[in-house]
Amino acid sequence: MQQAIQAEKKKFRRWTSNDWVLFGMAFLSVIFLAVFSYATLYGLVLAFKGGDGYLDIMRAINEAPWVGLDNFKAFVTDPDFKEIMFNTLGLNVLQLLINFPCPIIFAVLTAELLSNRFKKTVQTVTFFPHFISWAVFGGIFISLLDFDTGIFNTLFYKMGLVREKVDILGDPQYFWGIIIITSLIKGMGWGSIIYVAAIAAIPQELYEAAKIDGANRWHKIRYITVPSIAPTITLFFILSISGILNNGIEHLWVFQNTNNLERSEVLDTYIYKYGFPHWRYSYATAIGLMKSVVSLILLLIGNTTCKKVSGKGIY
Repeated sequence: MQQAIQAEKKKFRRWTSNDWVLFGMAFLSVIFLAVFSYATLYGLVLAFKGGDGYLDIMRAINEAPWVGLDNFKAFVTDPDFKEIMFNTLGLNVLQLLINFPCPIIFAVLTAELLSNRFKKTVQTVTFFPHFISWAVFGGIFISLLDFDTGIFNTLFYKMGLVREKVDILGDPQYFWGIIIITSLIKGMGWGSIIYVAAIAAIPQELYEAAKIDGANRWHKIRYITVPSIAPTITLFFILSISGILNNGIEHLWVFQNTNNLERSEVLDTYIYKYGFPHWRYSYATAIGLMKSVVSLILLLIGNTTCKKVSGKGIY
């Protein structure tokens, strides 16, 4: 009886100052999501209204005439639709095939380094580019790849690798390669953090037991490290699939120019160009809503497929 009373008191104990601090921090995140994620959903009604050309967005939301699916039809029938979708999907699929496994491989290789000092040095050097804005980071590469003064063009020409200087920044055929390489350099180290943490959480007894059984480094990676971080890999793979229509405008905007539009125009840049400078708010909202719906469908498909194949998923 006494134990039941004590258990009941513990169940209904009064909150301490630490509890209120934690509650306040959690409540701030709820407010943030409510304001910037859920309240903004009201603006999706613009996708079904003729709100293009309105100076006041709120007025467009409340007073613009209802046009149904006309904005969606306008985008699908746009002459540039096929090219934009090809660039968006092509670039993102290549990044998924190349950029997704690289942080995993890098994290595994980093974990195999024996010197902690050297390991920290490698991590610091590879993490640093993440904290540089794309305006600065991209500007550095633009200077290096410049047709007249870029060091790469001059070096390749003097080494005899090319007969004449190449317009790397202006030629559309090089644009995807520039985006993939620069995103890999800037994000590989930072993207490996979560995998490094997952590897660090693996019990060392497993490696010691494997060593006693005669396993070498490759065996440890194949049979212990990779299977142990498989749930983390699955989670991020599903999220990567769901974001296959998202390129990130800040990255592409730095390297995009009138000469490479053939391969640099994607959904994100297209939405920005038509949404703000031309005041086509309804048109841009319709494209954004279409992206969100497709991303949700891809998320569900990816999660279902991964659960059937590996037995692991987001939910």
